[in-house]
Amino acid sequence: MATKSLKKRESDLANSNRQLDILSNGIFKNGELPTFKDKISETGQFPLKAKKLEILQINVGYMCNQVCDHCHVDAGPDRKEIMTRDTMRECLEVIKNTGAHTLDLTGGAPEMNPDFRWFVEEAAKAGIKDFIVRSNLTIIRANKKYYDLPEFFKKHNVHVVSSMPHWTRGKTDKQRGDGVFDKSIRALQDLNAIGYGMPSSDLRLDLVYNPSGAFLPGDQASMEKDFKKALKEDFDIDFHNLFAITNLPIARFLDYLIASENYEDYMYSLVEAYNPSAVENVMCTNTLSVSWDGYLFDCDFNQMLNLPVNSKAKHISEYNEELLEGRNIVISQHCYGCTAGAGSSCQGVVA
Repeated sequence: MATKSLKKRESDLANSNRQLDILSNGIFKNGELPTFKDKISETGQFPLKAKKLEILQINVGYMCNQVCDHCHVDAGPDRKEIMTRDTMRECLEVIKNTGAHTLDLTGGAPEMNPDFRWFVEEAAKAGIKDFIVRSNLTIIRANKKYYDLPEFFKKHNVHVVSSMPHWTRGKTDKQRGDGVFDKSIRALQDLNAIGYGMPSSDLRLDLVYNPSGAFLPGDQASMEKDFKKALKEDFDIDFHNLFAITNLPIARFLDYLIASENYEDYMYSLVEAYNPSAVENVMCTNTLSVSWDGYLFDCDFNQMLNLPVNSKAKHISEYNEELLEGRNIVISQHCYGCTAGAGSSCQGVVA
């Protein structure tokens, strides 16, 4: 289990250009596998075009209390990149003036940003219909100053989307670190205690599953039934939905694939599972990703690869709906992860 980010370890893969080199060369350059551009061209879906903006996903910082093996953000306690209140104010102006109905706050652990609560309070006033916070759960139990997060979430009707790799301690701790499972269970019980995740409750609590190895997630509906049965029987925990998200071959998961000599096999699996139907609803078509320093990307994954939007409007301070709508979406081979099988997005399957 890693204890430091790739950046802190000064790994080659901390450099986004090095990741893109790997994704562009080898089995893709020599023609063993088609590039993502060639693949979607075969089905008449190139270029991918942005539709009307529905979801504004804001990464408020890479700082996290965990160092998970699969993390595409390369987040951790040693990452100090944090969104300032000034950049948050620029985001708020866009929230007030755009047609987006969903605000999706992510990290790192977004709750570790010192202005997190202020931002939630101000954004809630802007009338967002679905207000998502992506929580790793353990942050709720990490320090006394976070113990009241469930009550804070409830006050602002925040939709909590939380990481839960498995319903067993062994598989969860293997991916996320020793003790993560027990803290996650306690956090879920805290959320249930105030109404989150209960069958008749409007306080939404969803779980996110990422595979722990070099394989694709199983059927989302079947896994949801298994998760619900196990967590209810073992811990009396309720939740609403399970999102099954494919691990994309970037950052720490790419590092794992290379170290375990699974990179080529995994890319073959993604390409073989390509589903043109999933391309229609990939999240980059209706989502805009904002980095901690305010730059704009088609998705969170492109943000981590430093692939900015193909638009004159590059920063949240330059936001222009006319310039951004209908833009060509920037793609590379990692995009196969969102179009394999039933597809994958931050809201789970798409096809």
